[in-house]
Amino acid sequence: MKDKKILVVDDEQTILDTVSDILEDEDYQVITAIDGKECLKIIAEGDMPDLVLLDIWMPGIDGIEVLKKIREENPYLPVIIMSGHATIETAVEATKLGAFDFIEKPLSMDQLLVSCEKALKFKELQEENVLLREKAGHVKEITGTSMVIQELKEQIQIVAPTDAWVLIQGENGTGKELVAQTIHRLSKRASKPLIDINCAAIPDELIESELFGHEKGAFTGAAARKRGKFELANGGTLFMDEIGDMSMNTQAKILRVLQEQKFQRVGGSRTIKVDVRIIAATNKNLEEEIKKGNFREDLYFRLNVIPIIVPPLRDRKEDIPILVEQFLKEFSPGGVKIEAEDGVIQALQAYDWPGNIRELRNLIERLVILSRNGKIRFKDLPPQIVEKAGISGKVNATSENSCCFQDTGSAYPSCFTCPDFKKAKTEFEREYLRMKLKEFDGNIKKTAESIGIERRHLHRKIKSLGLA
Repeated sequence: MKDKKILVVDDEQTILDTVSDILEDEDYQVITAIDGKECLKIIAEGDMPDLVLLDIWMPGIDGIEVLKKIREENPYLPVIIMSGHATIETAVEATKLGAFDFIEKPLSMDQLLVSCEKALKFKELQEENVLLREKAGHVKEITGTSMVIQELKEQIQIVAPTDAWVLIQGENGTGKELVAQTIHRLSKRASKPLIDINCAAIPDELIESELFGHEKGAFTGAAARKRGKFELANGGTLFMDEIGDMSMNTQAKILRVLQEQKFQRVGGSRTIKVDVRIIAATNKNLEEEIKKGNFREDLYFRLNVIPIIVPPLRDRKEDIPILVEQFLKEFSPGGVKIEAEDGVIQALQAYDWPGNIRELRNLIERLVILSRNGKIRFKDLPPQIVEKAGISGKVNATSENSCCFQDTGSAYPSCFTCPDFKKAKTEFEREYLRMKLKEFDGNIKKTAESIGIERRHLHRKIKSLGLA
């Protein structure tokens, strides 16, 4: 508690000096402002206090107006009002506006210290409650019991409590983001923010603004001051995904910030210092990228303090039944139990999953949507999975659906060549892509990433299915 920062705002220098001395004797960090304008400027520039002691009667902007502006921008920042000329009406108004406490002058230093301690404790509880609400029902665990997953979990348990930087490597769709979230959740920074940035998704000319923030008017379109990802992650963790796609120019700038943990906003002159743990991730072989001249060697060694490799799904196929069960529960509507019929799991385990867990998750979502009578049927699986499984079949023309499997000696299910199946498959693909495009507001790149296919292949599909 004693490392907290308190901003004291009063137009009387003697009060600023006296209160500052008392608070510093209690090991608080103290910053001061001589009026409301300076107070708001300090907060806006990022020198965020944990508590504000605010006088009401000041020249220019009075304490009530300052309190209103603080509550609008920083609802969890506690404010204690100090006044020697306040009326009951003023005290009531300040309380309604969200002041934590109201102390009359001349100040009782014992009362002031007790009030400060209570306000700071209340702020901690508020932040913890917000964090718990955000996490409730959203905590995802790394699923699996395979040897490689057990080793991954053990490595995370060892690394997470430290402040060491981590470089997570693995193919697309393996769950690198989940690994980063788990490390943060098990770290001593868990009560602080986990801020993520996808380095591949932001244009090179905007990434500095995203990382470091910018001042109003710094460039065309900068209509207001913006805090960057580094600043937002202060005290917590910054997850830099797809770090291998960052340009060489940006790499040089970020290396300096990583080393010094301080920077200036774009268009600004004030140096901002932060305490941030870095977790980076990439699907590229950075050592190969260094040889090609696409990645800085010094940045690689700075990030690669603790390397973690996330295994592809083809190397942990014994986890597929558990993953399928988890996804079935996730996507089953209204808690309805959806089950997979005989042969489905075996077919899924025979496939190599180039899109990894993301591909499996998307397939299960699709199969749940199309399931009948609470069953995922073998014949609902995509042809490439059935073909890989080497399971044969034939059309049973007398069945209710006129398209089901029975044992034959043929190499492939003849069902996949029948007109009914081709028509159903086309209709399904059209409806599924329409749903996914709507989910991502027509964004082709995001839709392709979600489905786990190449963007150019998705373009062709959209055109062939008449969705263009």
